[in-house]
Amino acid sequence: MSISRSVSKFALELLSPPAPNPLSPFPAMPIHLPAQNRRQFLLTVGAGLVTCSAEAFGREVESDLVYLLNDTHIGEKHPPDSPIPSHLRQVVGELVGLDRKPACVLINGDLALKDGQPGDYRHLAKLLAPLREANIDLHLTLGNHDNREAFYDVLKEERPSAPPVESRHISLVKTKFANFFLLDSLKETMVTPGTIGPEQRAWLAKALDAHAEKPAIVMAHHNPQFGGDQIHFPGGLLDSNEVWDIFAKRRHVKAYIHGHIHDRTIAKHKGIHILNMPATSYVAYPEQSTTGWTIAHLTATGITLTTRTTDDKHPWNGESQTLAWRS
Repeated sequence: MSISRSVSKFALELLSPPAPNPLSPFPAMPIHLPAQNRRQFLLTVGAGLVTCSAEAFGREVESDLVYLLNDTHIGEKHPPDSPIPSHLRQVVGELVGLDRKPACVLINGDLALKDGQPGDYRHLAKLLAPLREANIDLHLTLGNHDNREAFYDVLKEERPSAPPVESRHISLVKTKFANFFLLDSLKETMVTPGTIGPEQRAWLAKALDAHAEKPAIVMAHHNPQFGGDQIHFPGGLLDSNEVWDIFAKRRHVKAYIHGHIHDRTIAKHKGIHILNMPATSYVAYPEQSTTGWTIAHLTATGITLTTRTTDDKHPWNGESQTLAWRS
């Protein structure tokens, strides 16, 4: 380990932006669709939901660039100038200020402060609204501090009419150099360990087989329960071995991205990179970690991860590490 951290028959529908819903904090913006405009497409496939990347629509983006965040932990009553919302506002400001936008932004779980209250998601939506206004594609997963029903009740457009897996918030995001399979590891709100579960694992296997034309990167909030620092890893995926059996049999699976630990590490198991991204909200061990986000530059053969920290003087700020995909 080194330290540095979607018919069933093919159908194509051109979408026009839906009418704004004044009651929704994200009017006309499903999280698992690209940022809405008249040139964008939704493809529904038997394996699940595929969202096309911005590059397919000719938008001025860096098609090899993805921003990775996790553990935002936004609360309803956080004062505007307190650290947690300020950290998220900082990265949103950076994104909006870019001349060329990333292909997408992925926020990997624990969106809410503690137990996923509706007000938490309303506050989160306000903080993320500038990304929509800038037509930046945004995709979210859920973690153990989230509440799936509260999330859907506030962000009503996010509840799928026919989910690929019942009671799981999942999708597939396609970019130029890799397909991201976004999983839901929320087992129960306020229960630390997570699980993918048999139904979601079955969907994942079929989706991976149906989309083997590019490297696959799987993303879920919880860490796998092996490898790395055993002090930090026990609270992760209860079905880690079953998930890894799916990965190991499919050579195009290259990496697994998680959060949950509020730290930064890079490990590998059976040739598959385990990428633990730093928390955007707060750290568990300030003496060894810090808050921030990760800029991922993808190629056909690997990934370069660059850490951005909320403290621009932290030693991690600007650090990069390039990883090669297994053959």
